[in-house]
Amino acid sequence: MLADEMMRGNNQQIERAAAPAPLSPHAIALRDTAVQLGVRTIWRDANLTIAPGEFVAILGPNGAGKSTLLRLLLGLLSPSQGRIEVLGNIPRRGNPAIGYVPQRRTLDADLPVRGRDLVMLGLDGLRWGLPLPGSKRRQQWARVRETLEAVEATAYANRPIGQLSGGEQQRLLLAQALVAQPELLLLDEPLASLDMRSQIAIAQLVARLARAQRITTLMVTHDINPVLPIVDRVIYVARGQVVIGKPEEIITTEQLSRLYDAPVEVVRDSQGRVFVVGLENETAHPSRDERTIAP
Repeated sequence: MLADEMMRGNNQQIERAAAPAPLSPHAIALRDTAVQLGVRTIWRDANLTIAPGEFVAILGPNGAGKSTLLRLLLGLLSPSQGRIEVLGNIPRRGNPAIGYVPQRRTLDADLPVRGRDLVMLGLDGLRWGLPLPGSKRRQQWARVRETLEAVEATAYANRPIGQLSGGEQQRLLLAQALVAQPELLLLDEPLASLDMRSQIAIAQLVARLARAQRITTLMVTHDINPVLPIVDRVIYVARGQVVIGKPEEIITTEQLSRLYDAPVEVVRDSQGRVFVVGLENETAHPSRDERTIAP
């Protein structure tokens, strides 16, 4: 019941904003892009643009290539065809203008690293050698404190991260990605393994911070319901295709049936939650979505 009340409150707390006027032509652009892993073409002919400040959810079945899209944007993979631009340039590894939250793994309960130290890694995790001079180091810790306050994680920032709940750990990982003040934020399944209440809280938090700081945000998620009221558009990846549009344009019976080339039904309950019916075989066999696409 509490989760339902929070879901209904989303519309009052965070309005789905129209895409803001771009500061540059596009934050992200894919032109006739394809990606191949080994002999398999995961998807191809992807054409999309994302404006600065947009909040976009990435949906689709397991193995369809959602995380692969993030790896392309991070410069960890190169397209097998076409062109990708991120923040006006070709993607490159270690771009400090990109904040990234990978898929969360279970942390050892005995891991002694404090939450605030984890966040600090977002500022100096790639540095080697002597520590920064005292004044600059103090500026870094001030930035860490500000970010911890922004994600509402100050209360447990001194505790070992292995002893924190999943939702608390996710807030700290989000802070680590935000502490360097990125222009682009990429999140890979940040809502996975969280209960509904925590999913809604994290989704709202990301949206609020992204809007306030004008950060272009892409979030991979399996469940559209926690983010449905707050995203500008969705990217749906399935069976070698990548499509983008507003949720009401993409998450429809007609559109998903076309993508899967199979009968799919989209239904909504009295609370406005979306359920997709007819994909049981697709999600049970993700390897079918990673098959080689015939040229």
